[in-house]
Amino acid sequence: REGLCIFAAANPVEPMRTDLYQGHDYYLMDELLTDEQKLVRDTARAWVKKEVSPIIEDAAEQAKFPVHLLKGLAEIGAFGPYIPAEYGGAGLDQISYGLIMQELERCDSGLRSTASVQSSLVMYPIYKYGNEEQRRKYLPKLASGEWMGCFGLTEPDYGSNPGGMITNFRDMGDHYLLNGAKMWISNAPFAQVAVVWAKNEEGRIHGLIVERGMEGFSTPTMHGKWSLRASDTGERIFDHVKVPKENLLPGKSGLGAPLGCLDSARYGISWGAIGVALDCYDVALR
Repeated sequence: REGLCIFAAANPVEPMRTDLYQGHDYYLMDELLTDEQKLVRDTARAWVKKEVSPIIEDAAEQAKFPVHLLKGLAEIGAFGPYIPAEYGGAGLDQISYGLIMQELERCDSGLRSTASVQSSLVMYPIYKYGNEEQRRKYLPKLASGEWMGCFGLTEPDYGSNPGGMITNFRDMGDHYLLNGAKMWISNAPFAQVAVVWAKNEEGRIHGLIVERGMEGFSTPTMHGKWSLRASDTGERIFDHVKVPKENLLPGKSGLGAPLGCLDSARYGISWGAIGVALDCYDVALR
């Protein structure tokens, strides 16, 4: 901090330039990034500045996610940036994923949350735990933003204890029968695809892909949030939902499967926290 104060005293702040979304590289992070990583960051930064910054305050006031941004988010690679190109992703590295999340949350936490859920909690489990047929069916449409997804682990009575979940499915011979409920689910009100974690008859946790339109599946919107207001949040209710057997994620079961998704999401969230700090500093400096 002392060194930063000396630097600031010797370098008085210039008048604000409204054409730039400033980056203050006091930690010389840029020299650690490749040209491609800087291009990814700067592309996301320019898009956010042009398309999101002018409208995000109004969206937060109205507590409404600006769905018209989905196409742009897909175009800058915010949906599954580390997913291989053969499945519609950008094929980028994890640092590039983090930098995109940094720039999104530098503008709004709800915006970053929407992209984090799509990438780490929907596309990641399908890519990591799904089979080839599932990857080719779902990932390209999720990467393009044609389909949006949501993730169901948290329950009304077991928020911080996912192992206590009561959402369950039974083998009915030609399909699974899913019952239960999930709470505080980002993207739920408008998502076409849901990755749902539930226990089978032996109590083992598995992931199921549930699609909007399946009978008995509903996603009521939650209202009255005080934060992440520009992110749509809802419940997910499963009332005797018939899920095709081919929609079971076969690659991993047990609580470690959804927790692995959360590891990926938390990586992006940590970059997003840096973005928040960058914006707070930039606003204070100006």
